[in-house]
Amino acid sequence: MAAIGYVCIGTSDFDRATKFYDALLGEIGGKSLMPTPQGLLYRLASGCMLMVTRPYDGGAAAAGNGNMVAINVDAQDDVARVYEKALALGGQCEGKPGPRGAFGEFAYFRDLDGNKLAVFYSARQQQQKQ
Repeated sequence: MAAIGYVCIGTSDFDRATKFYDALLGEIGGKSLMPTPQGLLYRLASGCMLMVTRPYDGGAAAAGNGNMVAINVDAQDDVARVYEKALALGGQCEGKPGPRGAFGEFAYFRDLDGNKLAVFYSARQQQQKQ
């Protein structure tokens, strides 16, 4: 079985970015796992990993158009809570919390470097709890 091991998010201001992600990912049980020469690796409670990293080529980090990291949370209420935390930390709204068709509850925001993230609670998770 193949699975994505980790996702990298670039930053041009490492200290600012790690403060943002320490606080944001801490909301859902995420913890910094280990520093690397280029960045800091976080592990979420689900086992998924996210690395905040300085670009390897030494250039400025740039958010990719069409790129997004989606974080699956454990409860529907977590979607709004994590979204609000991101905005309180200086993130920018890309889509307020709410249902997205039959897929579940989603919210979208950009981090301090313009990287797009989503938090979601799927309809399948809701059905499994019932």
